[in-house]
Amino acid sequence: MTEPSIPPQVLPVVARAPGKCILFGEHAVVRGQPEVLLAIDVYCQVGIRPAPEWRLNGHADPVAGHPYLQAAIRELWSNGTPLDVSVVSRIPKASGMGSSAAFVAGLVAAMSAAQGGVDRAKLAQQVFAVERNAQGVGSPGDTSAAVAGGYLTLNTEVEAVGDPLWTVTAEHERWTIRRVADPGWVWVVAYSGLPKATGPKVRAVAERFASAEGPELLQRFSEVATAGLRAMASEDGPETGRLLDENQELLRAVGVSHPRLEALLDAARPAALGAKVTGAGGGGSIVALPRPGQETDLVRRLARAGAVPFATGPAARGVELV
Repeated sequence: MTEPSIPPQVLPVVARAPGKCILFGEHAVVRGQPEVLLAIDVYCQVGIRPAPEWRLNGHADPVAGHPYLQAAIRELWSNGTPLDVSVVSRIPKASGMGSSAAFVAGLVAAMSAAQGGVDRAKLAQQVFAVERNAQGVGSPGDTSAAVAGGYLTLNTEVEAVGDPLWTVTAEHERWTIRRVADPGWVWVVAYSGLPKATGPKVRAVAERFASAEGPELLQRFSEVATAGLRAMASEDGPETGRLLDENQELLRAVGVSHPRLEALLDAARPAALGAKVTGAGGGGSIVALPRPGQETDLVRRLARAGAVPFATGPAARGVELV
């Protein structure tokens, strides 16, 4: 089924996009391995309207200090009219929940609507190009989740996934994004309060993958992600949880965990089938699959451990005009 487009709309335009949570395969995805993630029902809303000068949430001349806004203007805003950009987000910054991808998706969708509309495949490419330009590294998982909503996978062609939604490219790299069926579970994502920095972590992990043990680590990431997809397709919660724990062991091996995150994983364990770091690591958040009937207990355990927990499910829709 073709994803609906972002229709044309006269300024002012408001769009909103969901955050995301990575279940399997982060970091290995930038080396061509599978990734599994979902857009979560926590949103960033972006509004644009004409202005005499560029403004961001009331602040004048914001462009130079905001690489995402700067990249979007340079690559996509063709008419040159300054805009007043307003942002309201429930996604904590630098939390591993895709705050930058959601902002860029909302901004680019709003800009595209004001310039005649866009289909989602092209929008997914544009949003990724802006984020990649600003960060310098990364894969289109976060941005595609913000554009598409629901469960997605990258670089996977197993029987558990659907037809391609779109393909995203960058220089000599290519990723195919497919839809994954919703197993109907509640997830708990918990922000540690410790910000993470995606770029430095991605580059550090790349060095680990370039080591002698790198090929074996990449193979294990691929095997765990593929097994996780199959477990989710069969709605096997215990096996999915076991594989989340196995993915976490791999993340430890490539150096992206942190004592603060490990303390949250320990706090979650009695009420979770499995749990792991989500996103770049070194800070940010964890994701846990609750034991049936223990969703509230899991949230309470993580809150007592000092985290900011979200009980969440997949965002039914990706970026859309409001």
